[in-house]
Amino acid sequence: MVGLEGLALIVLGIGEALTIHGDRLVLGLTTAGFFLVYGVALGFVARGLWKAVRWSRGPTVFTQLIQLLVAYSFWGGSTKAVTIALAVAALAVLICVFQKASTEALAGGEANDHPVL
Repeated sequence: MVGLEGLALIVLGIGEALTIHGDRLVLGLTTAGFFLVYGVALGFVARGLWKAVRWSRGPTVFTQLIQLLVAYSFWGGSTKAVTIALAVAALAVLICVFQKASTEALAGGEANDHPVL
């Protein structure tokens, strides 16, 4: 799920880069850059989760809590579907990360050889 979130951000970054206009050049470049960097970072975090590397848990929890706040900001009007999609994805990842098997695998060693999530 974290990998899919990262991929979605990369797609948003590419989409933003393709729609940059001269009147909002700086905003478009910084937004596209942020989405791309954040998406790639989430990809590395997802890889860390897949390999059950200890450091990946903290960034995962942090990004999902931020995503819950972003979901809340979309509440109201025609964006309720966005709120629900973001909140469900974030809660699903948090539930998976805090499962006993995940906690044991991610707290175990520096790296494990088996996938957890």
